[in-house]
Order: sequence, then C-alpha cells, then structure tokens
Amino acid sequence: MSQDDEFREFVTVRMDRWRRTAFLLSRDWHAADDLVSIMVGKLYWHWAKVSRAGNPEAFAQRVLTRTWLDERRRPWSRERASARLPEPSGSWASLGSSHSPQARVDDRAQLDELLGSLGPRQRAVLVLRFYLNHSVEETADLLGISVGTVKSQSARALEALRQLAASGDQR
Repeated sequence: MSQDDEFREFVTVRMDRWRRTAFLLSRDWHAADDLVSIMVGKLYWHWAKVSRAGNPEAFAQRVLTRTWLDERRRPWSRERASARLPEPSGSWASLGSSHSPQARVDDRAQLDELLGSLGPRQRAVLVLRFYLNHSVEETADLLGISVGTVKSQSARALEALRQLAASGDQR
C-alpha cells in the first residue's frame, strides 16, 4: 500500500470524529470544517513522520487542538456565529441514542448552550477530557498547559455547568 493510500485510509476512518470534535471546540460547523481541512493538510505534509510515530491518532488530535488554538488567536475568530444550531446532517445526526430525533436536537441545543457559556480554555479541557476521554496529562500536553491547570479548569468548568443546569431546571 502506498503512503498516499495509507494516508487516505487513515483520514477517511477518522474524519467524522475529527469534525465532531472540531465542532465541539469551535461551536461552528464551518469553522470545524476549516479546522479539519487545515489539520489534514498538516498531517499530509508530515505523513512520513506521522505514520512512523507510535500513535498517529494522538498526533492527529494534537494537531487538531493546536490548530484550533492558533485559529482562535486570529482576528476573525472574534466574530460570533448565529445562535441557532444547523439542522442535523451526516454523521452528527446519527450519533446513536434511542432518543427521538427531536430529543437529540434538544440535547445538542442544551449542550451547545452550556458549552457556549464557558471560556475557550474551559471548553477545550472539557471536550478533550470528557468527550474524547483523554487523561489529564494528555489534555495538558495537547493544550500546552500544566496538569494543575487542567484540573482547576475542569473543576471550574464543571461547577459552572452544574450551576447553569440547576438554574435552568428552576425556570
């Protein structure tokens, strides 16, 4: 199998997950697509090294996370997307649960609202720790911060989410 075929297979298998992860980080499907495109280009450029690495999946996740952090610093990242979620399509709509389609849309809307209430670093820590199931050490490494910062950001973000969820239940 040629390196191009190997790369194509690697990307094809993981594309939907990367796109969902990028959406959870950026909260915008267009930005998520841009992030994944940039990440795939970077992976392709360094594929010879990446394919020899012990864990190309972790390398790809690091590239995606760092790409998101880099893009956040650009001036256009301060623009805000519409408050409405896009209609579910493709793999996002098929994230399995036995709930009705409307219940899944409501769950996504609530998750989007709760994640949107957090700062970018807290949101990134929660997505990496609890959605992608990375360890504290892996999360710290991916974000370029200390283990203690990951722990404190996780605790603060979870507490903020608990307070928001509690106040939402009392409405």
